[in-house]
Amino acid sequence: MELLAVEAAGRGMPVRAAEEPGLAGPAYWYGGPVAGARLAGRLGFALLEPADGWLAELPGEFTGRQVRAGTVADAWALDQPTFVKPPRDKSFPADVYTDGSRLSALDPATPVLLSDVVTFAAEYRLFLLDGCIAAASRYAVFGRLDPHPLGTDRADRATAVEIAEFADRLAAAAGHTLPSAVVVDVGQLLDPYRAGHRWAVVEANMAWFSHAYAADPARVLDVVLRAAGPREHMRPQDLEFERH
Repeated sequence: MELLAVEAAGRGMPVRAAEEPGLAGPAYWYGGPVAGARLAGRLGFALLEPADGWLAELPGEFTGRQVRAGTVADAWALDQPTFVKPPRDKSFPADVYTDGSRLSALDPATPVLLSDVVTFAAEYRLFLLDGCIAAASRYAVFGRLDPHPLGTDRADRATAVEIAEFADRLAAAAGHTLPSAVVVDVGQLLDPYRAGHRWAVVEANMAWFSHAYAADPARVLDVVLRAAGPREHMRPQDLEFERH
């Protein structure tokens, strides 16, 4: 957040905390969904986000695993290890759940995504603008946080090319199902039956509530400004993706 604030200030944009009194719009937002939803009307910004069931509706060629949309009530009925996560907000920890007992305190109607348990060798965050990668960063290796700029050495450049090709295929097939400014996380999905990996989508997120990791903050900010900017600047194709 600090790097984005420095970049915004460098562009002549005043940076204010959500708790600061006397805030006035029109404004842009970078922060949590609860405060964002509370301030959106007063400050005149629109928050763009992917649909809850977006990942579950993607063709299998892009997910590499079975993913379905459900509710906490469905998670309570689990009889085998399943990866369970909230679709957007971080209302509970995304994790492998052997049954639903650890989610017993949640509202049974709370939406969730349930997927096969898989292993991602490395995961990358893509900040997309109009279906193209504006900024990217590795953020995890075998599930452990390990940010690293993408494309800074020879081996990494080959990975960057593979990611770009995968992102292009995804945009061609499903770009119309995402807002024009969004974050999509992708990863190297290990195949247990053969050597090597395949690229797959990990999840989609709101750009205005996503860590930049080691991505270029200037280009990340470009995406955030589109994803959470003044409502009067919102593009017609993004109307269906506004958070309400």
